[in-house]
Amino acid sequence: MIVRVCWRSAAVLCFLVLSASTLVAAEKKFDFSTVPENQAPPGFRSAVTGHGKPGQWRMVLDDIPANPLPSLTPEARGVTKRAVLAQLAEDQSDEHFPLLIYEGDTYGDFSLSTRFKTVRGAVEQMAGLAFRIQDETNYYIVRASSLGNTFRFYKIADGQRGPPVGPEIQIPSNSWHELTVDCKGNQIRCSLDGKEHINVTDKINPFVTGKIGFWTKSDSVSYFADTKLVYTPRESAAQSIVRDVLKKYPKLVDLRIFVPTTPGGTNGTRLVAARNESDVGQAGGDAENAVLAQTGMYYGKDRQKGTVIVMMPLRDRNGDGVAAVRVIMQSFAGQTEQNAVARATPVIRAVQERVRSIQDLVE
Repeated sequence: MIVRVCWRSAAVLCFLVLSASTLVAAEKKFDFSTVPENQAPPGFRSAVTGHGKPGQWRMVLDDIPANPLPSLTPEARGVTKRAVLAQLAEDQSDEHFPLLIYEGDTYGDFSLSTRFKTVRGAVEQMAGLAFRIQDETNYYIVRASSLGNTFRFYKIADGQRGPPVGPEIQIPSNSWHELTVDCKGNQIRCSLDGKEHINVTDKINPFVTGKIGFWTKSDSVSYFADTKLVYTPRESAAQSIVRDVLKKYPKLVDLRIFVPTTPGGTNGTRLVAARNESDVGQAGGDAENAVLAQTGMYYGKDRQKGTVIVMMPLRDRNGDGVAAVRVIMQSFAGQTEQNAVARATPVIRAVQERVRSIQDLVE
């Protein structure tokens, strides 16, 4: 039971940015089998680099071998007919690169694999994976060409292709192949049909995180299937801050950060970081909403749990409140508001030092 509440102005503190840390590996499979034929897969955005319109990405039915290695023809034994992703536009413009970008998240270190088949194209027959995508003009690409018989890696920066890296190699069309990209830091390794052919290190302004997507060129009609991503999840910035501050102040019962549910803060607050990560996503209460709206301080006691609570706003570089941070500590005999605030202030300052805008908490 909270027995006392008071409000005070909170001082603006200094600012510092620290990047989010990483966790253990996770896996994501892109299952296109549930997407109706002739429809685009949900969660993706069609785009284009260069000239012309975005591609036509649709689901089609095709025969796929049960085992991608070695490369098999559709007539081979052990094939099944199922839905695959296809790029069907046949724009013959030379500088025309259709992209299908996965909008779900951004990734840093990962292993991305897919099976592909170049089907037809008078000018080009290419299929590839784009990764660490910043936007349509900044990303990495690894692609296979059946007409040119090349396996190449490029960096696209400000819409300009860097020097090609990779060998000349036979890549038969109308056959399924396996393409794999491994990224760790600025080192990139690319394999075709189980054999590594490309190993590069980007030392000049590397893209360290970004989105992933599928890629073709010009009039290439290409298919993709069995796409899998094994990645290191990026810990949220807010959770990283809470973890580090709790490590510095291990006697705290809990440390929680609340941000506005919507821009402007008119629809309440939500929890974005706490000691127990399973609590993240919970709605804030009246106290959190009031701290954020009035940028004052909250103090209270929970006699049943024997804890004391101090909550203050976090401010951006302009001094505006962007979040509310709740510090929960064990109470003691003779606990007063004054000494509770004194105990909580260095904790809140440690959080504030790593926040200069709302983006430092939600990205």
